[in-house]
Amino acid sequence: MSITKKIRFEVFKRDGFKCAYCGKSPPDVILEVDHIEPKSKGGSDEPTNLLASCFDCNRGKRDIPLEKIPPHLSENIEVLREKETQIKEYRRFIEKINNRIQSDIDQIQDVFRKTHKRHYFSDKARRSIGSFIKQLPIDVLLDAMAMATERIENPESCLRYFYGICWNKIRGK
Repeated sequence: MSITKKIRFEVFKRDGFKCAYCGKSPPDVILEVDHIEPKSKGGSDEPTNLLASCFDCNRGKRDIPLEKIPPHLSENIEVLREKETQIKEYRRFIEKINNRIQSDIDQIQDVFRKTHKRHYFSDKARRSIGSFIKQLPIDVLLDAMAMATERIENPESCLRYFYGICWNKIRGK
């Protein structure tokens, strides 16, 4: 893969149109894009492995890896680390919510199975119940399932009756 004009411009813009090594900028120098980890040593053309370099500094460096990352790139690395940390925390939080929803669905299924012992919720039913959990308190849903199982013997009809109760609660009826 070669470095496109768009990527080259993004690197120049990110680096403030200054050479990362000497700090010079156009029109005093011509800028190029340099690899932090040289391509010959396995470096990629990803923007995180690129920096702005003037012609003289880039030619003098050749394929020697950087021993010291320029300060503005170090800051960029810290920002990327913080973003990665936030993404991980967000995913953990979403997983915790999903686990709670699945636990709530299991509680509702337990009420259902007291009457319909051989029946489990299908994936589709679990998704539908999950959407109700996002809109109604768990105690309301447990009561709705208890009411449905007391009134309806057929498992499929019981589940539809439960859905109707939930929709009526959501609509405020």
